[in-house]
Amino acid sequence: MGDDHDVASKLLALETNLEQFENLMVAYSGGVDSAFLAATAHRVLGSRMLAVLADSPSLARRDLEHAREFADGLQMPLRVVATQELERPEYQRNDANRCFHCKDELFATMETLGAELGFARIAYGMNADDTRDYRPGQRAAQDHAVLAPLAEAGLTKMEIRSLAKAAGFSLWDRPAAPCLSSRVEYGRTVTREVLEQVERAEESLRQLGFRELRVRHHGELARVEIARAELPRALAIEMLDAISAALKQAGFQYVTLDCAGFRSGSMNAILPADVLLRRGP
Repeated sequence: MGDDHDVASKLLALETNLEQFENLMVAYSGGVDSAFLAATAHRVLGSRMLAVLADSPSLARRDLEHAREFADGLQMPLRVVATQELERPEYQRNDANRCFHCKDELFATMETLGAELGFARIAYGMNADDTRDYRPGQRAAQDHAVLAPLAEAGLTKMEIRSLAKAAGFSLWDRPAAPCLSSRVEYGRTVTREVLEQVERAEESLRQLGFRELRVRHHGELARVEIARAELPRALAIEMLDAISAALKQAGFQYVTLDCAGFRSGSMNAILPADVLLRRGP
C-alpha cells in the first residue's frame, strides 16, 4: 500500500469526484469495495445517494444479511431489487462471459429504477486492482456508462481495506464474497438447485470454523479450497472426515481438498489466453 499521504490524497480525490453529482445510485453488494464506496457517497451526498442491492439466487443469504446490517448501521438509503439473470439462457449457459450477462442485468435494472426515482448516474465498486483479472462485468459497466470512482481515484484493494478500517467499518477484513455462480465450473448449467447446493456446502464449512474458502462445483465432485493458513487444521484426519461428511450431506458424491488452497478466480485458470485478454463478449 502507498504511504498515508498518498492514500489520503486518493480519498480526497474520491470525495471531490462524488461531490460533483446531484445524486448517485451505487451498485452495492456488501463487499468491502462497494460498501466503502456507498458509505463514502452517503457521507458526501447524504440522502442524494441510494445503495442498490441486487437479490437473486446467486447471492448467498448470509451476504444479503451482512449487506443489510451494514447499511442499517449507517442509516444509509438502501433499495433491494430482484434481478433475473438466472432466467437468461446466456447466463445459465455459464461460459466465460457469464459475469457480463449478470452485470448487464443489474445495470439495466438500476437504469429502470433510476428513471423512476430521478437518479441519472450509477457507480460501482471496481477498484484499481480489478483490471488485472479477467472481469467481463467491466464491459457491461462500460456499455451502461457506469462510473468507477474507486478506480478513478487510484484506490487499490489494500488501500480500501485500510480506509475502511480507519473508518471503523467491521467489514474491513471480510473475505471477498463473489456470487455463488463463480463457484460453478464453466460449461455447467447454472440453476437454482446448483447454487443452493454450493451455499449449503460453504455454510457447513463455516460451521466447522473455516473463514476463507470456496466450494467449487464440478458436478458430483466438490473441490474445496481453503486458505493456506487454515489448511493445517483441515488436513487433520478427523477434520477431513467432517468436511467430507458435510459436503456429502450437501449433495456431493465425491469431495476433494485442493492442495493449492484458496485463490480468487481459480476457475479462470482454464480459460485460453485469447479469452482472458477480453473484457466482455
